[in-house]
Amino acid sequence: MQHKDLLLDVNGLSVQFKNDAKLTYAVENISFSVKRGESVGLVGESGSGKSITALAIIGLLPPQAIFQNGTILFNDTDLLHLNRQQIRTYRGNKISMIFQEPMTALNPVVRCGEQVAESIRLHQGVNKKEARQQVFSLFEKVQLPRPEEIFRSYPHQISGGQKQRVMIAMAVANKPDLLIADEPTTALDVTVQKEIIGLLNDLRAEYGMSLLFISHDLGVISEVSERVAVMYRGKIVEEGAAEDVFRRPEHPYTKGLLACRPPLKGKPEVLPTIDEFLETDGQEVPAGKAVKPTASSGRSTEENILETEHLVKKYITGRTLFGKATGYVHAVNDVSFQVREGETLGLVGESGCGKTTLGRSLLRLIEPNEGTIWFDEKNLLQLSKSALKKERKHMNIVFQDPYSSLNPRLSIGQAIMEPMAVHGLYINKKNRRKKTEELLEKTGLKKEHFYRYPHEFSGGQRQRIVIARALALNPKFIICDEAVSALDVSVQARILNLLNNLKREFGFTYIFISHDLSVVRYMSDRIMVMKDGKIVETGDADQVYFHPQHAYTKKLIASIPAVEINHI
Repeated sequence: MQHKDLLLDVNGLSVQFKNDAKLTYAVENISFSVKRGESVGLVGESGSGKSITALAIIGLLPPQAIFQNGTILFNDTDLLHLNRQQIRTYRGNKISMIFQEPMTALNPVVRCGEQVAESIRLHQGVNKKEARQQVFSLFEKVQLPRPEEIFRSYPHQISGGQKQRVMIAMAVANKPDLLIADEPTTALDVTVQKEIIGLLNDLRAEYGMSLLFISHDLGVISEVSERVAVMYRGKIVEEGAAEDVFRRPEHPYTKGLLACRPPLKGKPEVLPTIDEFLETDGQEVPAGKAVKPTASSGRSTEENILETEHLVKKYITGRTLFGKATGYVHAVNDVSFQVREGETLGLVGESGCGKTTLGRSLLRLIEPNEGTIWFDEKNLLQLSKSALKKERKHMNIVFQDPYSSLNPRLSIGQAIMEPMAVHGLYINKKNRRKKTEELLEKTGLKKEHFYRYPHEFSGGQRQRIVIARALALNPKFIICDEAVSALDVSVQARILNLLNNLKREFGFTYIFISHDLSVVRYMSDRIMVMKDGKIVETGDADQVYFHPQHAYTKKLIASIPAVEINHI
């Protein structure tokens, strides 16, 4: 019998997956509870078992999942003993879930409003007109603009933040007792993230819901959760009040999670990793030395490796019947700046501000409409294709999604050797193979990985492969476009350490594009802030971060989770 204050009580839950003849634990003997009206955070990295736990609660595990033992009591009912029809009366009604990726969770061929209305009709038995009115009311409640327009829109026609709000509207449509939010803010900008967190807190207060909030972002968890359970390799290794866990962690894994985040104060040369804490059983890992500035505001323009003047990239938004353009949107609007040789220049802003378009325009992967781009005293926009190809040896880019930027049909060795062959480097295949193996080891991989394919690697390993490929031509200048945005904090720390080590060894110049201001501040000598295609603020990294001047920069800084977590 559950205590009357308990809504959910997970006790001794174990879930295994069968792979060929082998059984592997995804979740092993975990126990935790959620009280009525309480918010509990479930923290851990990819593969720790967080999402499997959530899917077990809501009855959506795949067929190959095997329950070994345990109970999931919800209002004194063991959900594991319910049949398919019975669990459907709970799912979307008493228990709802906001899935990690709204684009894949929403049906791409059904209008957004119809998807929410379907859930209302199914569980409340109302007619189409009543369900439609409820959807409009819900869209207003989750602060979606133009509810009727969003109702008619398909998922691909609205932004990521708007898709997440549609998912939240669907999840709370039937006023559930328990809302499970699985990484609901992972891919969102800090300002949208702050709005979503505020919205969830408001809805929880209005409906008296309990919230199980799953995330690897400790800052977000600290803003939404009263209690926290930390998962590692399928087990809960630490549990307690959020403030106690974050300020006085006990388990080595929890200490490592907290320590490998870029600190708010100081710039250690090397970020500690979780592995170091686990190896030392949670003993203090010495911080690296402070990084000496690689550039200062007093350097002359003669030391600039890249300089842009009045750069413009615009897209046509409408045409007449005869094909004449009737409107434009400026993705990059009259942008001028310089990048000094050997520095890291951070570029921050919300999605849609023009960061990626600017980065790709600098390499002429996208052709600008106006302006100049000077690289090593050459105007790239005046170069012929053959001349530009020669310059491309010296400049490269690390894309946001390494999986989509790697050819699935090429082994990683072939992918890294390909640009060498295109540019005629290292004479023959044997020398290119040797160089590729050196790059693999330089980026923390093994030369035995040469013949493996992209799908055989983790997200962090794929990011290392893309970095190795970017280094294949010995470039002077590299653009990192959201290179760590989708990675767990421990993998992120390793990639940031790798980028800094490579910079020190080879003297690279970086433009580091991200919406994560704490990461940009840690990596960068200077920061540029971009809004609506324009640069609105530029300055020393610490100056911009701690003393922002522009109202937009202040808004971005204020949106970062406010609770400062003690570093080990």
